[in-house]
Amino acid sequence: METGKSTEQSDSLEFCPHCGHRLSPWQQVLLRVDRALTCKNCWYRIILDVPGKDENESDTSIEKIKPKG
Repeated sequence: METGKSTEQSDSLEFCPHCGHRLSPWQQVLLRVDRALTCKNCWYRIILDVPGKDENESDTSIEKIKPKG
């Protein structure tokens, strides 16, 4: 018996949280990769939370691009 969602379950949504329409396997892959998807049934924008670790990595890459003056 499961009491909470595992990380694997939270990463892959099978249904739109807004209208309950089943997402196709391809839409599920896009959602896992892009972390955002628009439901083709109700046009609800599904956006998954990005862990704080990725925010730090993007900040680091921006600092590398900035010219030092």
